Amino acid sequence: MAEYSSLLSDLSENITNEDLEQLKSACKEDIPEEQSNNITSSKEWFSYLEKNDKLAQDNLSYIEHIFEISRRPDLLTRVIEYRTTVLKISEDDEIDTKLTRIPSAKKYKELLEQIPAPVGERWSFWMKNGSSGTV
Repeated sequence: MAEYSSLLSDLSENITNEDLEQLKSACKEDIPEEQSNNITSSKEWFSYLEKNDKLAQDNLSYIEHIFEISRRPDLLTRVIEYRTTVLKISEDDEIDTKLTRIPSAKKYKELLEQIPAPVGERWSFWMKNGSSGTV
């Protein structure tokens, strides 16, 4: 359970208010507008998803899907790393499940590994924050 809490904390630290609005928008079919308006932090968003059986320490498929459609491969990669290292669910184990979101994260991770470290860090920052800002 500590690893799961750590994952959610790590994800929360990397979700800005603008990101949160995008994530909530991606969930609009599952979160009524009135309740969505009451969610003001990523921790509240995760809590809502847990209370509504969309998220659990051994069920991450919903947020994987949301991170994928929201174009957040950095967050998706963190979830997949948790799933493969903590839950021991690999790509091969998932072929026939809804959890298969690995190709997007795998592609992102492979791209980062091919880029020299200083450039890769800037690229990762840009992917997370858009074209504005510096590392």
